[in-house]
Amino acid sequence: MKLKVHEHNNIITKMSKKIALVFGLALASLTLVHAQNEKAPTTVMNPTSKSKLEFSETSHDFGEIIQGDKVSYVFKFKNTGSEPLVLSNVMTTCGCTATSWPRQPIPPNGSGEIAATFNSAGKMGKQNKYITVVSNASNGNQRVNIICYVKQKIGTTPGKEMPSANPK
Repeated sequence: MKLKVHEHNNIITKMSKKIALVFGLALASLTLVHAQNEKAPTTVMNPTSKSKLEFSETSHDFGEIIQGDKVSYVFKFKNTGSEPLVLSNVMTTCGCTATSWPRQPIPPNGSGEIAATFNSAGKMGKQNKYITVVSNASNGNQRVNIICYVKQKIGTTPGKEMPSANPK
């Protein structure tokens, strides 16, 4: 009789482990799908809107910079539509990029600027940072990007910044 109880407990333990594994995989899959959806904003076309967002340049390459440098670029745009253009959000792909953008509506034929600043502290190698502009434009969300190659600061080891010459 003891053998049968032991076999029964062993079967229950194996089934419990399988159920836990399946549940864990399902939860991990849902989390991954949710995270991917948050990172990739969808392009929302607004065919009824008569505003249109057009950038004079959609990409800027800073070339080579030194780790720790902060570089900035201003993306200029125009509302080529016949109704006011309203920017509702400007999103970056990482906390290393900061933006400033107009909160007031841009009238037809009016122009505006989105300033982007990239902080290369802790970064190395090729960097390609996207900025997504969410608006009421008939041509949907627009993306611009900044590119650079971050070189190691002389006198440092990769991933570590050089100590200050004037410690306080």
